[in-house]
Amino acid sequence: MLFYEVIDILGTVAFAISGVLIAMDKRLDLFGVIIIGFVTAIGGGTLRDLLIGNTPVVWMRDLTYVITILTTATFAIIFSGKLKHFRKSLFMFDTIGIGLYTMVGVEKGLQAELLPVMCIALGTITASFGGVIRDILCNEIPVIFRKEIYATACILGAASYFLLLKFSVPEAYAYIAGIIIVIGLRLLAVKFGLRLPNIYR
Repeated sequence: MLFYEVIDILGTVAFAISGVLIAMDKRLDLFGVIIIGFVTAIGGGTLRDLLIGNTPVVWMRDLTYVITILTTATFAIIFSGKLKHFRKSLFMFDTIGIGLYTMVGVEKGLQAELLPVMCIALGTITASFGGVIRDILCNEIPVIFRKEIYATACILGAASYFLLLKFSVPEAYAYIAGIIIVIGLRLLAVKFGLRLPNIYR
């Protein structure tokens, strides 16, 4: 169980940094930056817990998440100048976040004894909806609703986890592979400009 908790915390850190960076790009005040970092980190997980009836939601029962987010937000604010020296740092933290959170959502679905297809959906929701809330609050069209390969990467990564289990791959390896596939697909899609088909003429 410790392995999954570590992955969950790492995802929280990645998304909190992602939220802080975009909030600072929008020149929000200190309160706004912290709130955007917070909702980015816990938005998807909150919706996930509500859907499976896991209430009060996890961050209300475990202060580790709140402390982690506040500490991470403080770190990101203090070192924002250095973080911005890394090209596309916001993109990287967001990509790492969706990879980690996809598999956290799948694991929560398995614990709730859901069917694999529902676990995949839950993983995608966990990974995507913190970013959706972040983008809406920052007056942006959420990336999940644009043509970019985002939720699709989450779906394929989560599905690969169950496929690997069918081939008797140890669960921990399949779990890590799912994370790597999500991150890898997202990176490749951006690098090579891969997009979903445009339905408009």
